[in-house]
Amino acid sequence: MSDPRHRLQSVELDEDSLAPASRDQDQERQIAIFDLLEENHFAPEGADGGPYDLRLSLIEGRLAFDITGAGYQRRHLLSLSPLRAVVKDYHMICESYFEAIRHATPQKIETLDMGRRAIHDEGSHTLQRRLAGKVETDQDTARRLFTLICALHWRG
Repeated sequence: MSDPRHRLQSVELDEDSLAPASRDQDQERQIAIFDLLEENHFAPEGADGGPYDLRLSLIEGRLAFDITGAGYQRRHLLSLSPLRAVVKDYHMICESYFEAIRHATPQKIETLDMGRRAIHDEGSHTLQRRLAGKVETDQDTARRLFTLICALHWRG
């Protein structure tokens, strides 16, 4: 069982960093935030315990994790390079999946959903590796954070 003190109580996405979203993408973003706040494990290195507030944004072409909590405040800047390819793949398969939901057979939808989940897992594993030594998360938390990172507008 994870330490209940190490959890997110709020997540904010920088409005200036957000990419324009379709209705489906906006719904996915809202569900990710809801699910993330319902259950998560988020343990910043060197913090005694939360809960924590997280703000995700893009700053000078880097992904910024601004974390605050009781007696804790830190910004982690991560290079986007290791995430670019998987985010691009995820966006492409999501577009196909959302289109398939409206017009394709259940078998086609299931195939696309399996591919979407596999790419999503790859992205969350990459994110966990990038956060190593900075923030510890469980797999479900990393998956939901990856969804939110995909919502950000990739500039540059």
